[in-house]
Amino acid sequence: MTLEELRASVEEGRIDTVLLTIADMDGRLQGKRMTAQHFLDEVSTHAAEGCNYLLAVDVDMNTVEGYAMSSWEQGYGDFVMKPDLETLRPIPWQDGTALLMADLEWLDGTEVTPSPRQILRRQLARLAERGLIALAGTELEFIVFEDTYEEAWKRGYRDMNPANLYNVDYSILGTARVEPLIRRIRNSMMGAGMKVENSKGECNFGQHEINFRYSDALSACDEHSIYKNGAKEIAAQEGYAITFMAKWDEREGNSCHIHLSLAGEDGAGNAFAADRGMFESFLAGQLACMRELTLFFAPQINSHKRFAAGSFAPTAVAWGNDNRTCSMRVVGHDEALRMENRLPGADVNPYLAVAAMIAAGLHGIDEGLDLEPALEGSAYDSDKPRVPSNLYTARDLFAESTIARDAFGEDVVDHYLNRARVEIEAWESAVTDWERFRGVERL
Repeated sequence: MTLEELRASVEEGRIDTVLLTIADMDGRLQGKRMTAQHFLDEVSTHAAEGCNYLLAVDVDMNTVEGYAMSSWEQGYGDFVMKPDLETLRPIPWQDGTALLMADLEWLDGTEVTPSPRQILRRQLARLAERGLIALAGTELEFIVFEDTYEEAWKRGYRDMNPANLYNVDYSILGTARVEPLIRRIRNSMMGAGMKVENSKGECNFGQHEINFRYSDALSACDEHSIYKNGAKEIAAQEGYAITFMAKWDEREGNSCHIHLSLAGEDGAGNAFAADRGMFESFLAGQLACMRELTLFFAPQINSHKRFAAGSFAPTAVAWGNDNRTCSMRVVGHDEALRMENRLPGADVNPYLAVAAMIAAGLHGIDEGLDLEPALEGSAYDSDKPRVPSNLYTARDLFAESTIARDAFGEDVVDHYLNRARVEIEAWESAVTDWERFRGVERL
């Protein structure tokens, strides 16, 4: 939707609300609901402001210590939410509503460097210097429950009712059980300008996936965040709850496979297919940097519980041709040649994950890294290095990474190390159901 199309829709009474949103550290949408007329009159040209604590809180939106950019001592001031008009789109699941993303700047016009969207933009700029652009697609899995979010909250998220009671991977019969919900999500995303390709069932009970056509990396990440937020809103409207947490239970977790390729600056041609040497060095960079950049692929305590042998989630730093046991799977050929990163779960921040893949790939190219032979057989049984099995290890590897500091900057690394600290301290202070079941009577 263009600005003029929005203006016409407002004049005709079809749109009255505009959502100006940013992606926070978890890739969630935060922002303001504005009257459409105010957006057109003021914000579209002069931007808006929001509290800078949006990039300095925990998942529960509690203010926490340790962030250089925002604190009580600094007064929790504002940053500028600068509309990216290229992202303007209607939101069919909310009446009379349009939405767009914003980039973040400080009041003096400098960028807010720890903003996920800005982190990705800087890596895309590094590619652009070489006449390249990144194309990406993300595949998000989620679990559907026949409970409302409010009911689930009141029960402490116990005794949830998955919408399917058996494995419905590729099942037409099984997915028909929730087709009214999935169909509405598919069609709503199409109405918001996204190119939906398909939906399918997955392995865990009530688990499903909706897939979108690849696009330029920034647009793919924007649409990932908008889709994830919209799917939850639509589920709530229909009396369901869905979760994107990486590991809901002991069965298969929710993944976010990220497909990435490079093209020329005009978007034409597959640069990987045209230059096999570059492709191999870019892929070698993924393997070389995977452990130290895992914090951007698996940011939560829960993320690492997904890495289990025989679960279709990777445990080894390895690559293979169409091998789903590897963390990096190479698929396609000629113009469709691409790499699939199978490490992230559905809880990932897409901007950070794609930025990490680009940074790793550029490291591989700049260092001229040679690609090891493709792994054949099961990576679960291989002698390859293991992906970090917990957030403590991922944090420490990220902290020691010169690649991360060179690619993202000291301030960004320190910002996300503090985020990891906050997550770990929250986990260490929590008393879980597992501990109560184990300990109330028997210990």
